[in-house]
Amino acid sequence: MIIRSALHYFTMVSDKTKTPSPDPAPKDLHIGAINPYALVEAILGRPIDENAIDSVQLISDTLQIDYNELFDMKYNSVLYAGMKLNTRDNTAEPIQGRDMRILTEEDLETPNLSQIEKVSDLQDVLKNIGETRVSEAWIHNRNLNLVLRPQDLGAKLSNSAVTESLAETVTPFRRDSKAAWTPPNSTWRDMFEFLQEPTMPLKKPSSMLKEIAMLKEGMFKEAITMYNNPVQGAVGNSWLIAAIFALSWADPYAIVHRTRATGKGKDQVTPIQLHSKGGRNDGRSETVKVSDEVLVNNSNNSPVYCRSSDAADLYPALYEKAFAKWISRDSSDHPDITQTAGGDPVKAMAQMNNRTPHYYLTSSHDAAELFGVVRANCLNSKTINPMTAWTHGSHEMYQGSNLVGNHAYTVLGWARQGGKQYIVLRNPWGVTEPTGLNTYPGLMTSLDVLFWRPITKLSQNGVFAMETEAFKNCFAGMGVAK
Repeated sequence: MIIRSALHYFTMVSDKTKTPSPDPAPKDLHIGAINPYALVEAILGRPIDENAIDSVQLISDTLQIDYNELFDMKYNSVLYAGMKLNTRDNTAEPIQGRDMRILTEEDLETPNLSQIEKVSDLQDVLKNIGETRVSEAWIHNRNLNLVLRPQDLGAKLSNSAVTESLAETVTPFRRDSKAAWTPPNSTWRDMFEFLQEPTMPLKKPSSMLKEIAMLKEGMFKEAITMYNNPVQGAVGNSWLIAAIFALSWADPYAIVHRTRATGKGKDQVTPIQLHSKGGRNDGRSETVKVSDEVLVNNSNNSPVYCRSSDAADLYPALYEKAFAKWISRDSSDHPDITQTAGGDPVKAMAQMNNRTPHYYLTSSHDAAELFGVVRANCLNSKTINPMTAWTHGSHEMYQGSNLVGNHAYTVLGWARQGGKQYIVLRNPWGVTEPTGLNTYPGLMTSLDVLFWRPITKLSQNGVFAMETEAFKNCFAGMGVAK
């Protein structure tokens, strides 16, 4: 009896220390939110300061939506162009091309309100002023201030309504699918040509110039991956960018950082091995060869899509280009990058390292189990197997926090601080929000990922740590490819 009880106790302890069994793969994930900073830069043709508080208003004005509604799918933000919220299971699903509306200049015009003197005058502008929603109301110096939310004051950018130029830049819907694709105001250019131009916006400290020179000679082989690469561009493929960085972070030698042939332009080719895992966004297992030519905005001379925050590192843009070429079965060297919008971040990791994708849904596991999965795939708090996580389509916490709905994140590892357990993550946008915008200061703590030490800034290159209970609440799932 004593022996049986001891065995029973040992079995219980062993079960608690075992890694939870993975869940069945979710059906056809469409994860991906466009980087608003890259999108606004593409629209305006000039760079914006990602860390400036002023950028919030600039983004809101340009994308025609209140900033606190930008990151939740239920508000139909243009960051989800081509996708809509499935309210039944709180996930994203694609919009059919025929349901996408192309906005003209006339559509975007708004009524002239310069002659409004009395509230009754608004009846000529609003069809049903009595039923118009009030977003905010306050009294200041005995003046009543109202912010109204009318539904009939002209069209605006949304997930299902974009201008013709945006349709070509951010959605996979082509006017002529057989024609060669180049988005408006953009040019395919060799990366080294524009990296070394005086107008290049990326920072190039003197130490980088030597690296660039070595790269041109085909001598440089990068084996160290910093957490500030890569940065997602103006298309909703966070599933892919988060996966690329997950592999680079966990196993830098698994990434083709540089295989450069002698010559210029299209003669400089990088072979990238991709593996079939079935389903959408897939192809046959093969080596995809891509040149160093990427799409550059003609106005600000910066990459339109995935780029590196390190001017000497090329792999982020090359992997994105290779995936676009692979899944669209495009034999040219100028594939349609918008075809990568919306996908599965866990499968994408497996497509690169040829391992098995394992999924863990937050609805199926408690916070301790989810934390255990992360720890089981880490060495010294840092992942050694690539991991990603993704959020729900909509959640109350996505308003006023630096979390984005229907978005993929790279899992970097875990941490303990002040008796609490954290999962460390990175937003592939390379930024979260400027300091002061987060209304939930107790929810997230930024960490210096080199040593997992807390830092004072709200975000550092998009890296932050989230308590395990908050992670379970705000994220839909996570996965590992091993």
